[in-house]
Parts: sequence; C-alpha cells; structure tokens
Amino acid sequence: MHTSPDTNKKMTVQTLAELGPLPMKVALGCAILLPVAFVLGLFSENGMEKFAFSYLQSTFFFLSISLGALFFVMIQQLTRAGWSVVLRRLSEFIAMGVLPLAILVLPIVLVTLAGNDILYQWASAKNVAEDHLLQAKAPYLNGGFFALRYLIYFGSWIFLARFFLNKSVAQDVNGDPELTLLMERRSGPGLLLFAFTISFAAIDFIMSLDPHWFSTIFGIYYFAAGLVGFFSFLAISLIYLRSKGLLQEPVTVEHLHDVGKLLFAFNCFWAYIAISQYLLIWYSNIPEETIFFLHRQEHGWGIISLILVIGHFAIPFVFFMSRWMKRNPKMLFFWAVYLLVMNWIDIFWLIMPNAKLEGVSFGMILVDVCCTIGVGGLYVAGLLKLAGQTSVMPVRDPRLEESLKFHNI
Repeated sequence: MHTSPDTNKKMTVQTLAELGPLPMKVALGCAILLPVAFVLGLFSENGMEKFAFSYLQSTFFFLSISLGALFFVMIQQLTRAGWSVVLRRLSEFIAMGVLPLAILVLPIVLVTLAGNDILYQWASAKNVAEDHLLQAKAPYLNGGFFALRYLIYFGSWIFLARFFLNKSVAQDVNGDPELTLLMERRSGPGLLLFAFTISFAAIDFIMSLDPHWFSTIFGIYYFAAGLVGFFSFLAISLIYLRSKGLLQEPVTVEHLHDVGKLLFAFNCFWAYIAISQYLLIWYSNIPEETIFFLHRQEHGWGIISLILVIGHFAIPFVFFMSRWMKRNPKMLFFWAVYLLVMNWIDIFWLIMPNAKLEGVSFGMILVDVCCTIGVGGLYVAGLLKLAGQTSVMPVRDPRLEESLKFHNI
C-alpha cells in the first residue's frame, strides 16, 4: 500500500461546512414538523397510538440507513477495497447517525420501561398475566432487559462508527498506513458484532410489536432494507454535493456507476429475502406465522403490499437495470429518491399494521409523513454537526490514488 506524494499535495481538503448555514437551517426547520405530528396525534382519534407507531417507524427508517452505512464502511475495510475510498468518509459520517438516533430512540425505551403498552403488549404486567404466550416469553420480553439490550445495541454501533471515523480522520493528519491495517483487522470482529446486534434489534423493536408472530429471517430483512436505504441516501448525497462543488473531481461517473450497481443489486437482494420470508410462511401454513400477511391483506394494507411488489421490485428491476441509468447523475438521482421512498413505505408496512387502528387512513399517513420529516430534520442536523470541519474525503488513505484512477471495465 502506498500513496503518491504528488496526489496528497494536489488534494484539496473540503468539508461540509463549505455548504454554508443553509442546510442546517433547512434541517432544523424540518424538525419543527415533529411536534406538529405530536399535536396532530393529540387531537385526532387514536392519535397518540398513531404518533407512537409513526415515531418508531421514522426512527428505525433512518436507523436502517446509518446501519447500512456502518456495514459498508466495515466491508470496504475488510475486503481492502480501493475504488470506494473517495466515498468512504461520507459513509463514515452517515454511520455516525447512530449517535443522534440513540437519543431519539430513548423515549421509546423509557415509555416501555414504564410499563406503557402503547407500542408493545408485553410491556404491561396486566397483558402478560392474561396471555400464556407472553408469560412464556417474559424472561426475554420485559422492560428491564429490553432497556439493557438497547444500551448494548446502540453502544456497540456508536463504538464501531466512532472507531472507524476517528482512525480514518487520524490518518488525514499523520498518513500512517498502519491505521489502515488496524481498521482492516478490526472490521472482521466488527461485522460479527454488527450482525448480532442488528438482528436482535430488529426482533426487539419491530418484530415484538406482535409478540405472537415470529420469523427467523426478519433480522436479515431489516438489514436488506437498510442497504437499499443507505445506497439511495449515498447516491442522493453524492450528487447533491457534486452539484455544490464538493467531491466534484474525486467522485466521477465511474464511482456513481458502482453506487448505482450496488443499489440495484441490494434492491434485488431485498426482494429475494422478502419472497423467501413469504414462501417459508406460506408453505408451512402455521397460524402464528400467517397472521402477519393476513393483517397486511385487509383494511387497505393489500394496496401497500401490492405497491411493494410492483413499485419496490418490478419497476426498478425493469427500468433501473440499464447501465446508462446508473451513469447519468440525473437519472441515478431520480431512482435513488424513488427507492428511498419505497424503502420508507417498506418500513411503514412492517410497523404500522401492528397499531390497533382501522386500516390505512389519511390521518395516519399525515402524522407519519410529518413525523418522518421531523425526525429526518434532526437526523440530518446531527450528521452535519458531527461532520463539522472534517474533510469529506480521506486525503491520506494509502489507496486514494487507486480510487482516483478507478474505471469500470
């Protein structure tokens, strides 16, 4: 591993601060919609339940993006990838989103710890006493252990995200190639910890909304959704930053092409996991499992299910397969936004049917959209704050020259 001295001299350090104060102001302005969503819930029928489920859906939508980024950072280090060096710092910033999200998820944990069953039936001692299955699961599904697992999950993710960002930033200063080797060695155990925590977090926060239902493939389903969300978010961010003069030279059409390929590939992977889960449940035909899909075929949820089949998979599979689509920044931007919306609908479909509401309604969607924009504003503001004056590219990474010269075959 080596970096050309000439490359380092020519490389200009750019930071997100060069965008000026406008992005932060817009993000904080969007955050105002979070209390608006709360007020809408307060004055509508079953509004607090709408808001609680919408808040859970919003936080875990953005969490999936940051966890996808964390996986990408570690897998690039583990495989000693050179092409992605110019993209990696931005991915490290996005992975750091787990820090503000840890704070945003805390109210969910505190409400559950207090014994309120607005989200989780198993949080209430009364519900547990009346349900034999909840009694059997009580050693695992209880407020205290749930809070402890929350600390383990977010503590692990914050540790991993900070470790890789800090070592990468330190290399900007001293150019020590040993830091690259250290990150490579730590990425293997880090990925094992990541796989364990994301799987159980998906089970705890989403699957246990219906404690009578279970799926052994649910953790990887959430993981697949997160990768679609991350690559969509990364493509949007890269194209936006290039339009503002940041990363315009280092990030070329070749890099955007590969981001587009990964987005297309992992969208197909998501579809594979989704159909696998469906078929496993369909041919076993066990009532405790089929109830999941039965709930999503009635009261308007069947339309959402159809949107996912056609909109999330079939349409992008046909129209986004083209090489030209991935190499055209405007078209890539369109498909990235499109699939990010589809990913939002997917998380919405996972969580909202568990609410004790009479199907899909305009009020539910309004609260959910306001809540998502509000949480998203806080999420983006947190990313901008954490990025600060740090370079948007690892300027002294040993594989930087390889990344700058990257060209698709």
